[in-house]
Amino acid sequence: MAEESIDQLGADKFAGKLFGDLGGAMNVAMIWLGDHLGLYRALQQLGRVTSTDLADHLRLSERWVREWLHGQVASGYLAYRGDGCFEMTPAAAAVLADEDSPIFCAGGLTHMPALMGDVLRRLPEAFRSGLGLTFDDLGPDAARGIERLFAPWFKHALVPVAIPALDGMKTRLEAGARVADVGCGAGIALVELAKAFPESEFHGYDISREALTRARDNKAQAGLGNLDFHDASVDGLPDDASFDLVMSFDCIHDMAYPSVVIRAIRQSLKPDGTWFIADIHCGETLEENLALDNPMIPMMYGFSVLCCLSSSLSTPDGEGLGTVGFGESVARRMTADAGFSRFRRLALDHPMNAYYEVRP
Repeated sequence: MAEESIDQLGADKFAGKLFGDLGGAMNVAMIWLGDHLGLYRALQQLGRVTSTDLADHLRLSERWVREWLHGQVASGYLAYRGDGCFEMTPAAAAVLADEDSPIFCAGGLTHMPALMGDVLRRLPEAFRSGLGLTFDDLGPDAARGIERLFAPWFKHALVPVAIPALDGMKTRLEAGARVADVGCGAGIALVELAKAFPESEFHGYDISREALTRARDNKAQAGLGNLDFHDASVDGLPDDASFDLVMSFDCIHDMAYPSVVIRAIRQSLKPDGTWFIADIHCGETLEENLALDNPMIPMMYGFSVLCCLSSSLSTPDGEGLGTVGFGESVARRMTADAGFSRFRRLALDHPMNAYYEVRP
C-alpha cells in the first residue's frame, strides 16, 4: 500500500511537471502575441491602463486584449492594480518592451510560430531520414528572430566590453584592421564595429539569403562604406592570411561542416591575428551538462532539435554538432586540429554563452 502511494505521488508530481511545461509553452505564445501586436510597447508608453484603453490605442478588440491581459497577470508578466487597471513594471519593460535595453529578450521569440508550427510538423521526416532543414528552410522570421535575440549584446557589450578584452585588438581596430564575421547573420555586430572603428574594413559571410538580405538592409540604413557582405556559398573566406580579426558568434555549432570552416578561418588569419568565438556554455557530454545545473540546458536541447542540429544535419554528411555540441573542450580540440596553438577563455559574463580568444 505504501509503495502504491509513493508511485501515485511520483506520477502526480510528474504530471505536474508536464503541465508546468505546457504552461510555459502557452506563455511563450502569449509573449509572441504581446511583442508582435505591440501590446508590450504600448503598455510601456501608456503606463497604467484598462483593457479598453489598450485596445483603443492599438485598434484591437477589447475582449481579446482583456483575456490576454488577465493571462499576463496570472503568469506574473504584468501587474494588476485593481479597478480593471494593468501596468508593466520597469523590469518587465526592460525585458519585454524596450528594444534598446541591454536585457531585451522578447525579440528572440520572433520565429517561435514557425518553429512550433511548420518546422515541427516537418521534423518527423527528419527523424526518419536523418536529413535536417537549412536555416532558410525555417522561414524569414528565423533571420529576424536571431537578429533580435543577439542585438542587445552586440549593441551594448561588443564594442565597450568584448573588444577591449581581446589582446591589443582595440588599438589595431582604431589604426585600421581587416575584420571578418563568419556566420554574420543580419550583420548587427559588424554594423556596430564599423560605426565604432571607421578606419577598419569589415566583411560579413553567411550562406543564409534571408540573413544576408537583412544584413544589407541594416548596412544601408547605417550608411556605412567600410562594410561588405558576402554569400559564403559562392564567395568564401580568402586563404591569403589577410584578416587581423575573425569573429564567429553562436554559429559554429549550426554549421554542416564546422571542421572545414575552422580550417578556412585559420588560413584567413594573419600570423598575429585573432579568432573571437562566442558559443554556448555547455559540456561535451550529457553527464557534464547535467552537472552544470544550468536551467537553460533543457531549452538548449529542444532548440537544437528544432533549429541548430537540424541545420548542422541539413546535408547528408553534416557533422551534426547541434546547440550544445561546441562547448569549451570540443572547441579546444577542433581549433588545435586546425592548427591554432593558443586558446583562452575570456571573462565575459553572459547567461548563455562562453567567449574564447583563439590565436594561430
